[in-house]
Amino acid sequence: MTDPAVNTPVPEAVGELYDRLTLNAMREGTFNPNVHIGYWDTPDSEASIEDAMDRLTDVFIERMGVDGASHVLDLGCGVGGPGLRVVDRTGARVTGISISEEQIRTANRLAAEAGVADRAVFQHGDAMKLPFADGSFDAVMALESLCHMPDREQVLAEISRVLVPGGRLVLTDVFERAPRKEVRHPGIDSFCRGLMATMADVDDYVPMLHRTGLRVRELLDVTEQTTLRTGRELTGPAGSSGERPAALDEGNFGFGEAAFHPADLAGVDDFGCLLVTAERP
Repeated sequence: MTDPAVNTPVPEAVGELYDRLTLNAMREGTFNPNVHIGYWDTPDSEASIEDAMDRLTDVFIERMGVDGASHVLDLGCGVGGPGLRVVDRTGARVTGISISEEQIRTANRLAAEAGVADRAVFQHGDAMKLPFADGSFDAVMALESLCHMPDREQVLAEISRVLVPGGRLVLTDVFERAPRKEVRHPGIDSFCRGLMATMADVDDYVPMLHRTGLRVRELLDVTEQTTLRTGRELTGPAGSSGERPAALDEGNFGFGEAAFHPADLAGVDDFGCLLVTAERP
């Protein structure tokens, strides 16, 4: 499944992109252990974006239902922030996988600094062909990672394979909300180009999960709680005039003509976010 506006993501290129983003963030002092959107429970929530990022991980934890006896796969683990929070909150073991070698080095360093290297292990690998035996995990979490992969259905089939019967998958993914506008917002194209991503086909999501052997437990449009609010928060007060604060340019995701910042999507309510919970029967 791909988006017609962009070429199919190439795993090696995605890995190189996130290598550069990670190194740039550390060099520029903008490093954050959470490389994902926030989640605000209510429209009037005053939570900071940092707290909202942690809240999204907690939403995943609530749905995975794991404990100290569980083994969790963090698919597209970033620099390990969510995985380490799972360990801290539940006691579960976490194995993280990323196509970015720099993210993996950083995640393992953070795990060692937190004193949980025995409970949180991160390794380089491709989600299209997971290097794990069948039934290896009690739960899988995927925070905004499937959009960077060449074939969502193949990844979901791999997830189904490595889950134990009764094991849970929780993920967030991006899609274009209906009704689709005649002219696509340029921020969506900027996102796809800058982050080597594709938008999901929401109409095919449930059939796709079923084709890969997963049973849907929940599929929610959480755009208002996540992507829409994240764009507004990162735009800041100056963004209300339609001008992006110059300081945000230093934190761009992407390079050159493909440069992207989440503020590019401020107010774009057709850039949607799905929260999906499924299980292997």
